[in-house]
Amino acid sequence: MKFLLYLVTFFVLSNGLANGQTLIRNSCKKAAATSPKFKYNLCVTSLETNPQAKTAKDLAGLVMASTKNAVTKATTLKGTVDKIIKGKKVNKMTAMPLRDCLQLYTDAIASLNEALASVKSRNYPTVKTVLSAAMDAPSTCETGFKERKAPSPVTKENDNLYQMILIPLAFTNMLK
Repeated sequence: MKFLLYLVTFFVLSNGLANGQTLIRNSCKKAAATSPKFKYNLCVTSLETNPQAKTAKDLAGLVMASTKNAVTKATTLKGTVDKIIKGKKVNKMTAMPLRDCLQLYTDAIASLNEALASVKSRNYPTVKTVLSAAMDAPSTCETGFKERKAPSPVTKENDNLYQMILIPLAFTNMLK
């Protein structure tokens, strides 16, 4: 009898995770079809490693999980830039744009947190607006370096942050 209970529990859990994977892959595929900038593999990888995304029952659940991923990425990038600024090897050409980037990430994190609150209340127009605002941070940061003709030490991270914000924005656009 105990074995039967374990077997049923295993089947239910396995089926739930398989459904989560299907939702993730189908949603990422659909989002990738709508935007040439959208990276399908990053979408799938970032969500399949997220326990909340794996148990999401619908697209709104994936918006929540992917927005949390974006908050984590923005927070990590902000910490990285803060360490670079505090380091002794920062030259004057990169110091100013790095400080600007720090503020941009702070604002992006606030926007992403507002998006999370708006997802919970199902206010999707606000989710779209604040995710779009957050998405400007990485490109604006890079523009600051280009304007000063200085090399950016965070180009790769900014590209990744852009993608991580694009995921929940694309999903939100798919909600009806």
